[in-house]
Amino acid sequence: MSLIKKLHKKVEMPSATEALPGRSESIPTAELHYVNKIKLNSLYPNIMEVAMFGLGCFWGAEKKFWQTQGVFVTAAGYAAGYTPNPTYEEVCSGQTGHNEVVRVVFDPNVITYKELLKIFWESHNPTQGMQQGNDVGTQYRSGIYVYSEQQRLQAEASRNHFQQKLIEARAGNITTEIIEAPEFYFAEDYHQQYLAKNPTGYCGLGGTGVTY
Repeated sequence: MSLIKKLHKKVEMPSATEALPGRSESIPTAELHYVNKIKLNSLYPNIMEVAMFGLGCFWGAEKKFWQTQGVFVTAAGYAAGYTPNPTYEEVCSGQTGHNEVVRVVFDPNVITYKELLKIFWESHNPTQGMQQGNDVGTQYRSGIYVYSEQQRLQAEASRNHFQQKLIEARAGNITTEIIEAPEFYFAEDYHQQYLAKNPTGYCGLGGTGVTY
């Protein structure tokens, strides 16, 4: 297969029938958040709310959110594809349809969903389709996965606001998908809080330079 065909395959979403079959059981992951030692998969205090974002490589994206005041716990994972309980290698093959995402559990009394959206828009380039910088593939697409109608309305309003900012800066059109939050699959242990374990590791974040 030629290089051009390989690149095209990486940025083309598979259909449900083309996707890898996956597995019925969850893949192993970390029990605790490496930074704050909170359980990654647990019942959280009722006051907490959940958000999910895809903004390129989840290593840098997760760090951006866990460093934010008001965020209770974060986790790296896969979502918005077809393959149940995928592995990293399967997601990277382009044959699962999944995106690399960050699940953010936050205290709305300290930080609002609107403020999280501001971080989202300013921390990556949402105009690049199936890539983020030099990272090319369906797993690097920009996405907001909403858990309520209120989140959807805020996400869509924020997209429209930021699009106007991009137009003014002649910086392109937003390709971000905004859909109902799909099932979240935890990524493998070594991906969780990767940049805390590997401080000099690859981050991958890069914004447009436009302020929300």
